[in-house]
Amino acid sequence: MVTYSLKKSYQLKSFKETTFKDLWGDHGIFTTMWIFGKPAKILFFDNHINNLIESLKSYRIIKKSIKKDIIKLINKNLYENKKYNHLLRIALNKKIISISLRKRVAPKLNFNLKLINLKREKPEFKNLKYKKILSHLSKMDNSKSDIGLIYNKKILETGTSNLLFIRNKKVFAPVKDHYEGNTYKFFKTKIKKIIKKDILLKDLKNYDEIILIGSGKGVASVKTIKEINWRRKNLNKFKVFSKYYKSAIKSCKKHKF
Repeated sequence: MVTYSLKKSYQLKSFKETTFKDLWGDHGIFTTMWIFGKPAKILFFDNHINNLIESLKSYRIIKKSIKKDIIKLINKNLYENKKYNHLLRIALNKKIISISLRKRVAPKLNFNLKLINLKREKPEFKNLKYKKILSHLSKMDNSKSDIGLIYNKKILETGTSNLLFIRNKKVFAPVKDHYEGNTYKFFKTKIKKIIKKDILLKDLKNYDEIILIGSGKGVASVKTIKEINWRRKNLNKFKVFSKYYKSAIKSCKKHKF
C-alpha cells in the first residue's frame, strides 16, 4: 500500500483547491518526477514539464497559462528547506490538476520481473489509463519486482519503466507500443547505439542483461524472470548505466522556487 505525504487537487480553470482525485482511469496525462536532496532538486525537470505540456495538447487539454500554473502549483506545495527523496506526480484531465508525493523506494539487486499479457492504451503517451497495471503493482514489493507487459508475444515495457536488453555488449530496445520516458531519452544521449528490435518472449533467454530505466526505479537490473527461468548473466552494462545516471544526479541543479 502506497503512503502519500501530499495529495491535493485543484480546478484547472480557476486553480481553486477541491477534493482530491487521483484521476486514474480518466482521459488525461500524468508525469512522475524524482525530487531529492536539500535544497530540493528534480531530475530532468524541464523535460518532464515540456513533455507533459506536449502530451496535453494531443489530448486537447489546453489552457494558455498551463505551464506556469503547473510550476506555480509545484512550488506552492514543496518546501525549499525540506529534505526530499520522493516521487512527485502531476496529473491532469480537462477539469482537474492533481499533485501527490510519495516516498521513493530504491530497487534491490534481487529484482524479479513478472510477465503479464497487457498493453497500455495509447502507449506512446503517459496517459491515466493505468488501473489494470496498478491492480498488479499494488500486490508487489516494488523494491523487488515489477510487471513486464507482453503483447503479441513481445515484451514492451514494465508497469513503471522502460526496458533495455543487452546481448553481446549490444543494447536493444522494443520498436513500438511503449512510452519513451525522460530517463530513456537521457540514456539515448549517452549510449552510442540503441538497436530497435521486437523483443520476442521466446528470445529472452538469449539476453545477458535486462535493465529497467525510469523516474521511479532509476536504473535497475533484473535478476530473474521466474515464468521462463531467465537469470541475468552479468551486471556489466548495469554498472555503466549506473555511472551515467549518477553523473546526471550530480549535475542536477537545485529547483527554483
